[in-house]
Amino acid sequence: MEIKKYAAIDIGSNAVRLLISNIILEKGKEPQYKKSALVRVPIRLGADAFVKGKISKDNTERMLDAMNAFKLLMKVHGVEKFKACATSAMREAKNGEKIVKKIFNKTGITIAIIDGKKEAEIIFSTDLNKLIESDSSYLYVDVGGGSTEFTIFSNKKIIASKSFKMGTVRLLNNDKATNKFIFEEVEKWVKQHTKNLKRIALIGSGGNINKVFKMSGRPQDRPLSYIYLKAHYEFLKQMTYNQRITELGLNPDRADVIIPATKIYISAMKWSKAKQIYVPKIGLSDGIIRSLYLGKFD
Repeated sequence: MEIKKYAAIDIGSNAVRLLISNIILEKGKEPQYKKSALVRVPIRLGADAFVKGKISKDNTERMLDAMNAFKLLMKVHGVEKFKACATSAMREAKNGEKIVKKIFNKTGITIAIIDGKKEAEIIFSTDLNKLIESDSSYLYVDVGGGSTEFTIFSNKKIIASKSFKMGTVRLLNNDKATNKFIFEEVEKWVKQHTKNLKRIALIGSGGNINKVFKMSGRPQDRPLSYIYLKAHYEFLKQMTYNQRITELGLNPDRADVIIPATKIYISAMKWSKAKQIYVPKIGLSDGIIRSLYLGKFD
């Protein structure tokens, strides 16, 4: 048996994450990916990028501090390889490339700013085989701070995939008319691509649906129903921001975005007529590590 230690840095619109994983290799068996450590820093880059068009000086400094801290953590964990990827907030920030160069010069960490298609490809490299049945159809929904990736599987094949600017931080900062327009655009796409599919279920990815699932107390392999998720959404909406922190124990940077995130999942279930949503706890960081091990990065 051989054990390798890889890491992924996911620079999202709501938070920046460092995932360190053990890759367990045994002859004649598929590699096993086991989480060793996860650090999440609430640097809300999307609040800068989607409103002002660029990352502020304060958040640039926080990013630098985070990368230096991550570099030290990877060193003490004995990480062999790592990859850092930035998504929609850094994509849209006018000074995104400038910050990437500054971070490299100060820390030696190279950050790849990836587009929505590449982000979806990385997430799909995770192992969904345990969930996907050959005779069923699935709508995979990955909700981030700046964008949401939608992918439709049928007969174990991808039949449609698209990234929309429908992230939680973006929705919080948009006006109602803009949000209404984007929801109508996504609704049209989902209905068009799922209308001929039967027995469709959702697969939910992202920190917010993971939190909702954890709060449900369900076993990991059991799905949540549309009825449960809708009721939970109404329950969350009735609480104030402060109550969601004090009574539910949510982090301050989770207590607001969990509302628009849950709305996206509910809407996707309604549009596709899905009655269940599976939550396998996979995301971009997991995909980065798997892709890195499989040599899929340049």
